[in-house]
Parts: sequence; structure tokens; C-alpha cells
Amino acid sequence: MAMAGLYRRMLPSPPAIDFASSEGKQLFLEAIQGGTMEGFYRLISYFQTQSEPAYCGLASLSMVLNALAIDPGRKWKGPWRWFDESMLDCCEPLEKVKEKGISFGKLVCLAHCAGAKVEAFRTNQSTIDDFRKYIIRCSASEDCHVISSYHRGAFKQTGTGHFSPIGGYHAGRDMALILDVARFKYPPHWVPLTLLWEAMDRVDDATGQRRGFVLVSRPHREPGLLYTLSCKHENWVGIAKYLVDEVPKIVKSKDFKDFGEVLTVLFTSLPSNFGEFVKWVAEVRRREDGDHSLSQEEKGRLALKEEVLRQVQETLLFKHVVTFLSSVNSCCRSMSVLVHKNELPDIAEKVCCQGARILAGKFDSSERFYCRETCVKCLKANSDKPVTLVSGTVVNGSIEQEVDILVPSSQIGGCGCGCGPSNCIGIYPAGNDILTVLILALPKETWSGIRDEKLSRQILGLVTTENLPTLLQEEVLHLRRQLHILRRCQENKKQMVSPQGSNDLVNVGKLLSRDQNLTMKRAEYWG
Repeated sequence: MAMAGLYRRMLPSPPAIDFASSEGKQLFLEAIQGGTMEGFYRLISYFQTQSEPAYCGLASLSMVLNALAIDPGRKWKGPWRWFDESMLDCCEPLEKVKEKGISFGKLVCLAHCAGAKVEAFRTNQSTIDDFRKYIIRCSASEDCHVISSYHRGAFKQTGTGHFSPIGGYHAGRDMALILDVARFKYPPHWVPLTLLWEAMDRVDDATGQRRGFVLVSRPHREPGLLYTLSCKHENWVGIAKYLVDEVPKIVKSKDFKDFGEVLTVLFTSLPSNFGEFVKWVAEVRRREDGDHSLSQEEKGRLALKEEVLRQVQETLLFKHVVTFLSSVNSCCRSMSVLVHKNELPDIAEKVCCQGARILAGKFDSSERFYCRETCVKCLKANSDKPVTLVSGTVVNGSIEQEVDILVPSSQIGGCGCGCGPSNCIGIYPAGNDILTVLILALPKETWSGIRDEKLSRQILGLVTTENLPTLLQEEVLHLRRQLHILRRCQENKKQMVSPQGSNDLVNVGKLLSRDQNLTMKRAEYWG
């Protein structure tokens, strides 16, 4: 009786050597003795099979992130925080990845958004000797891992573009171990490193770009405590270009006399959809049985966010931004995005809806969510500092969901329930501090075109990061790295349409949302 579909593929050998074969086992033992299998144990502990034919990039990345013990900061299922393919959607909708796979540039964006330290190289940006050094370094350590983007044809395998982590290295034979995440197709296998380089050095016909490799490691601390740049919306391409390319040209082209003039020109020239690009990060959780209590972990994260906010508002640059924004005519349409006038309950309505949507696993869905009511509270337990909490009841069809938002604030007044006006809220993240942090995050060379020497010295004194408090300095440098990564992605934007790993889906076709148990995630809002 004929059966539909395929059951595995025979691994072409040579050139590959099956990891479970006698020769593969011998290579493994020798590599252990050589000290270049240290990274293997972490990776193999979290080895997974891609859950969709085009999910090789997502499976590779979630495997590496879990191996590095990077905390996603949000729940996967039940009480557990864990990276899963379904959670890697900040740079590309999952439905699009499921259909077409993911590009090299988008994978880099995903790794960065997930909180990892990332170094990415296409083969025309590196050499085989450099690649070998990176492989040896990561194979001899538990602190970094390599994800390779390669063409299967170099190994006589079926398919085209594919992602998989590198599990180890054999120095004597100059061979790398590929932990193929398409385990339904091929087992882990050893390949000559020179042939792997050749497989990466092939041009993706759909993009005209060469493939490459990504080094993923754990950052010194969890990045993005309070602020983040978002690449969920297509407008980030133009905004990244404006900040990195256009702002230095504007600064150089005009004869500014004071810093107020600089702010006026820069902010009035901002793209109209700038508000979708830079966000503050709020903690969103599903309320359990009416319980408003906070865990020590939640209190700790909130305290750090509030400290970052306080440090921002104590900078001299913040005072300049506030003065500028207070002078802006609110009827000026081009500037309306910069003037924050919403009360916290108005903001909370939007954030509650966003939080409920992602908690229900329907972030990319067109279903309508609306917030029936919000209530601003200040919680104070024992001798703890009061905590600002916004509760919302979100309706989706016949389903109601109660959501809490933990709001960082730099000043808090009296306690009590503030349903309606935010009578116990002090200063929470808004346009003024977000713009302050973004100016700090611009590269230092942005301001090199200022002609007036006195003004140049003033601006450099305002934007220098060297004297910032440690928390704020790390926050600013994190945003600067994000901007750099997004700028590099922008350079290859036209190539991001091309899939990696979609060919398996096509071959199967020729022959023939997120889980609702998520209970706490991070929501983003432009204040």
C-alpha cells in the first residue's frame, strides 16, 4: 500500500559523516579530547526539531537562546519562561515565516531582539580562516554558539537554503558538526569545514546576497530594561535611515546657533510614523483570581525600570528636551507625536489591549480587542514602596480577560484607587524621556558637523555617555547597538524577502498562534 509523504532522507556520505556512525563517534571522542566539544553539551540539551518545514532559522535560534540560558522575560506555557519558535516574531510575522522561511538579516534582528549579543558575517565580510577561529572559540566554550546559513547542495543534500547550529569541531580533520534542526530529514553530521564555507559562500538567487554565519552569545546583563527599538512595523526602515544617515547631513548643512534650533529642526523632520519605532517596555500579566500581589522578581524588575527612568530625568539633556516640547504648539500636526498629553488610563487602554492580544496568542490576528474599563491603583504591601498598577478588562467577542500592567514611575503620590484620573501617578515614561534616550543613543559622530565650536562643545557635553550612571549608560548603549543592527538590516532590506529553509516546504508540496496559556509578556508603548 502506497503511503503519502516522505520518511527521512538518506544522508549523502561522503561528503558528510553521520554523527551516530562508527566514524562519527570516533570523531566525537577525538574532538572531546581536543577540547572543542564544550559547547556541544549545552546545545544537545536543548536540541529540537523545527516544527514547520520553513522554521529552520527559528528552531536554530530558540535552541541557541535556551542553551545560553537567556531569559525571554515572558511566559511560554503555564508558569514557565522558555524560548519557543512561536515566540520569535518580533521581526517577522510567524505566518510569513511559515510560508517563506526567514532571511539571514531577519534572523540577526530576531537574535538581537531576543536579548542576545550578536555578531553576523556574510562570507564576503569574513574569511574562512576567521570562520575557523570563531568555530574553534565557540566550540571550546559554553558562552557562545554559531548558527550557519548554508546551501544544502554543497553536501549533495536535497533542498537549498538552510540554518542549523554548529555543535563542535574536529581540529585534526578540520571538520564541523552540524546539528541539523530538520531532524525529520537528516541526522546530525560532520562535514569538512572548507566545504561548509563553500556552502555558505553561495549566493542566494532570490536576494543576490551571500549566506554566512551568526555568533550568538549571552550579554553581560539583560538588555532593554525600559526602552527598545521596534522593527515590527515596516516604517522602521525609513526611520533608521533618517536617524543614521539624514540627521548627520541635517546637522552639517545648517548653521545652528543654539541647541533649541537643533531640536526644532530634528524633531520637525521626524517621519510621521516615528511613534512606532521607539517604545517603553511595560510588564503585562494576566490577573489570576483577582490577585494583585507582586512577586519579588516582578518588584525587582520594576525597581530597575524606575531607576533608569529617574536617571534619564536627571540628565541635563532631558531638561532641554522638556523645555523644547513645552514650547511646541500642540496644533502643529507634524509635532503632535512628540507632545504627550494622554492620561495614564488612556495609555493603559491601548497597552491592555495589546497585552491581552499577545497573552491570547493572537498578536498577528485581525480580531478586534477593546478595553471595557481600566482602573489605576497604587499597591503598597508591608513597608514596600507603592507600585503603580493599571488593571483592564479586555473583551474579544464573548471572551473577557483581566490584565494588569506594571508601570514604572519616578514619583508616586498618595495611594488608593484612581479609576478615571490618574490621581496617584507621578511621572511615567513619556515622549520627553524617550526622545532624550534616543538622542543619547545616536552615534557620537552624528554631531561632528556642528560648525559653531561653543555649540559643538555644549552638545557633546549633553550627549556623552561616559559620565552617565551605569544603568542608564547600559540602556543607551543597548539602544545604540539596536540602531546599528537595524541600520545594517536596512542596508539589506531588499534582500530580506528571500527565504532560508523554504525549499523543504516546496519539495513536500510537490509530492503531495501562539499558545493561549501564556500568562505574562512584555508590551510596548510610545508615551
